[in-house]
Amino acid sequence: MGDDVSVKIKMLDVRAKMPEQSTAGAAGFDVFAINGDEVLPGEARKIVLGFALEIPPGYAMEMLPRSGLALNKGITIANSPGLIDCDYRGEVAALIRNLGASIFVISPGMKIAQVKFVEVPKIVFQTVTELSETARGAGGFGHTGS
Repeated sequence: MGDDVSVKIKMLDVRAKMPEQSTAGAAGFDVFAINGDEVLPGEARKIVLGFALEIPPGYAMEMLPRSGLALNKGITIANSPGLIDCDYRGEVAALIRNLGASIFVISPGMKIAQVKFVEVPKIVFQTVTELSETARGAGGFGHTGS
């Protein structure tokens, strides 16, 4: 992704904020809640962001937790990473989960998550009868000792 990629955004609510990079080198864009809300410990809640996107073909957007909220409040994205496909045109929302011990209070305009755009290659599956060998083989789910 060396060239700029244009993503169209439609603001659906007057309180919606444009996603923004917090630093020039940030890979993600902060996104903001438009409503106040409370999320109980253990609860998942859909937080609407007040905008819709037209992501170009060949790209998708991932919704990711903000590290500060994850560390300090136990707030994460329930389906992390959330995936928004290029053909979705509805309102973008963050599905957050409170893993903390306290009620999490969301104020309007709060940075609630971050989004990252990723290139999606065209995948063509090829049916075969054998796969190449590797040192790992079929080892998975803790096979390296962790």
